[in-house]
Amino acid sequence: MTIENTPQERIEAIIASQKEFFKTGATLDVEFRKNQLRKLAQALQEFEKPLADALWTDLHKSFQEAYLTEIGLVKAEIREHLKGVSRWSRRKRVHTPLTLFPSSSFIVKEPLGCALIVSPWNYPVQLLLNPLVGAISAGCTAVLKPSPYVPGVSAVLEELIRTAFPENYIAVVQGNRDVNKVLFSSRFDMIFFTGSPALGRQVMAAASQHLTPVVLELGGKSPCIIDKSANIKLAARRVAWGKTLNAGQTCIAPDYILIHEDVKEAFVKQFAAQVKRLHGKEIKESGHFVRLVTDKAFERVKSYLQDGDIVYGGRTDSSTRFIEPTLLDNVSPDAPVMTDEIFGPIFPMITISPQNGSFKDQVAEFITGREKPLAFYYFGSEADGWDLIHRTSSGGGCINDTIMHIANSHIPFGGVGNSGMGHYHGKLSFDAFTHQRSIVKAPTWIDLPFRYMPYKFFAIIKRMM
Repeated sequence: MTIENTPQERIEAIIASQKEFFKTGATLDVEFRKNQLRKLAQALQEFEKPLADALWTDLHKSFQEAYLTEIGLVKAEIREHLKGVSRWSRRKRVHTPLTLFPSSSFIVKEPLGCALIVSPWNYPVQLLLNPLVGAISAGCTAVLKPSPYVPGVSAVLEELIRTAFPENYIAVVQGNRDVNKVLFSSRFDMIFFTGSPALGRQVMAAASQHLTPVVLELGGKSPCIIDKSANIKLAARRVAWGKTLNAGQTCIAPDYILIHEDVKEAFVKQFAAQVKRLHGKEIKESGHFVRLVTDKAFERVKSYLQDGDIVYGGRTDSSTRFIEPTLLDNVSPDAPVMTDEIFGPIFPMITISPQNGSFKDQVAEFITGREKPLAFYYFGSEADGWDLIHRTSSGGGCINDTIMHIANSHIPFGGVGNSGMGHYHGKLSFDAFTHQRSIVKAPTWIDLPFRYMPYKFFAIIKRMM
């Protein structure tokens, strides 16, 4: 199955129609927004099985994993926005300093307008529809662009959206990077992009032509630190789960390991044991182990096997795009597997020897010497974990766990530096598509002379400021 490019003329017509619809003010009504969120929830329920079937076809993703990491997360996001949007969208009165007496100050929440949401292939349902929830909640219209690398899922998503919404409000356009060029050169009021840092730079450059605000959810190489104080069995299990989830094709997957020399051997043994515990003795036969998305991705990830010594795993099958979870030892920090974002189940290890100085000093120096990652994972004592968090920077992370920070909608999800800009989830998704408008209301029954030239009361005002 292949996805055909939506013609440029049709894209332009959709954008124009959405801008006209937005001008009518229909989306400003909070009850309208709630009704649209309910329509999305209903459509998601109706299309749950077709989406799950397409995720299996395109990625070999089991129903359980599809629900837990995609469909279920969107349902939860919709419920939270239905609960909170009335409160979030209210005009808010805020403190006014004495120098502005007797005026009052307010923050007015207004939708940015016509939004573009571009999603990747690795979590094609969640990463398209979760931002859409924020756009609907904030009162925007939206043009959605799913990935052509998962054609089955993208086709189902298009049908879902067409069933639930008129295209002058929310529409799906399809295609490859030629379509992306058309979209990025068009004038939107906001762009929400999830993808690689390289493509993120292109998006930001294109957006700058119209001074369009952007949220960039990118990626990078997220470190996983295993200290000698770690519970090795538990660490191995949680790391193995985080790395084999979606076969490592997760923007916040642990990308490489910085491990204390004293516990490396024990960790390797436990990692092997925990992979078998998660996926069975023969992982290739597991119904819960995803495949690489394309032949090109398979060949790229497979090539990293030559960048170190395989101490666990290493098997591949090009006919099914299967790559076994693999630990690599004796890896150079400058090898491709340590400079590229892996996006697969290959796991290079860098051994930290206490003979070369403090473990934490070496780890902090290694991490801060590279681009800021999207996630940071530490296994060991809580105090040492907080210390390393304070000495490094990342979009988010966990102490003694992996991945799970994405599941809490009460904390921001987003990158920093090379791993992105902007945040979403929960109320922050509403905020991402909202302009906070500052308004000062001044009375007419009095007009104090303090601000007017020739500033006769300057000395008094100066003391008040």
